[in-house]
Amino acid sequence: MNVPRLVIAAPASGSGKTTVATGLMAAFAGRGAAVSPHKVGPDYIDPGYHALATGRPGRNLDPWLTGEERVVPLFLHGAAGADLAIVEGVMGLYDGRTGSGDFGGGDFASTAHVATLLDAPVVLVVDASAAAGRSVAALVHGFRSFGAVRVGGVILNRLGSDAHEAMCRDALDDLGVPVLGALRRHEDAATPSRHLGLVPAAERDAAAVASVRRLGELVAASCDLDALSALARSAPPISAGAWDPAAEVEGSAGPRPRVAVAGGAAFTFGYAENEELLAAAGADVVRFDPLRDESLPDGTRGVVVGGGFPEVYAAELAANGRLRAELAAFAGAGRPVYAECAGLLYLAQELDGAPMCGVLDGVKATMAPRLTLGYRAAVAVADSVVARTGERLHGHEFHRTVTDPAHGDTAAWQWSTSGPAGFVQGDCVASYLHLHWAGSPWFASRMVHACGRERD
Repeated sequence: MNVPRLVIAAPASGSGKTTVATGLMAAFAGRGAAVSPHKVGPDYIDPGYHALATGRPGRNLDPWLTGEERVVPLFLHGAAGADLAIVEGVMGLYDGRTGSGDFGGGDFASTAHVATLLDAPVVLVVDASAAAGRSVAALVHGFRSFGAVRVGGVILNRLGSDAHEAMCRDALDDLGVPVLGALRRHEDAATPSRHLGLVPAAERDAAAVASVRRLGELVAASCDLDALSALARSAPPISAGAWDPAAEVEGSAGPRPRVAVAGGAAFTFGYAENEELLAAAGADVVRFDPLRDESLPDGTRGVVVGGGFPEVYAAELAANGRLRAELAAFAGAGRPVYAECAGLLYLAQELDGAPMCGVLDGVKATMAPRLTLGYRAAVAVADSVVARTGERLHGHEFHRTVTDPAHGDTAAWQWSTSGPAGFVQGDCVASYLHLHWAGSPWFASRMVHACGRERD
């Protein structure tokens, strides 16, 4: 399959990858191109802006979460029917899991790793405000020669003046690396952030749309879109087949049980493939918003509550007492409920003193002084609606809250020597562990099977 593609990388975090990648997506979409958006790593927020820019779901590419062998098929699945794919990197170009290099440790799941798997040219976004004129050439030379990725060009970001731009361009001309864009400082196009990063696009509504539009205009005026398009088309064809959710699960020939997935401003974290796997396994997947909907969708047989920012909306969630009571009764009746991170907080007894659903009786959640972030190699320590004791999975944590207690009498997982984590209570499982179900597709089959079981 021939998919024109670019990977947008940087020497370090904070260089402006998201600004440039989102702006490029919006600029090419504004030209009428069908743009497939992708993000390296376990990020939920950037893909939301990518989706606004392109009108297509933002997709994550992460060798740790899904397995190295699935990265290219997942990319092709997301890029089906697209004219161009743009992949935003994570951290610095070669930064990945800690350990040894050459995709075996320190650079495993890095932008360079994914770019190599995709055989895609890399565009390096350089923060020119920190690169001090001609030193930009030394920086780019180091990244170009360090590994096997193909650095096809540079976009200079946060330039201070015409003279500054000319100095950087001259230095890179001597190096033989094309400058494909040059952006001035652009605080007016910045996206607001808070304790877990950028404010999700779904929370900002019209403001987020306007921000993405400004980014598209900025990049279109500052970058050589024709040269970037030509570089994307230089990527060779890919011989692999696209990922197919139906081939990953055991489908059901019977009635399609309805699985309600939490959404809205408080629950914005989720991988598109999770819902696609549920649908392929035989579920009728519907959305509900715990901030606005006073009851679960009619006919709901199972509930999934993913990540997000319930701590920001604790008062509003608490005020929706009718839905909280219904969800507590739903779980109490033995119906399947799967919750990650924000979902765990919503199922708790309270969050920062505000009453939540009380499914997990006595569990109190509070904000913490430190961010908990990182990949996790987890093992199931109990049977649950989605896992069996001893099964091993790759996930990640991303939160600034803690629960007391940290786990129930029956815990869900263990991923460190500090002990078990999470809660298994009947057919309810809740924890801080985020999982990309493409790496554990049996979750969807088991969830749908449990939803289809008859109960008294």
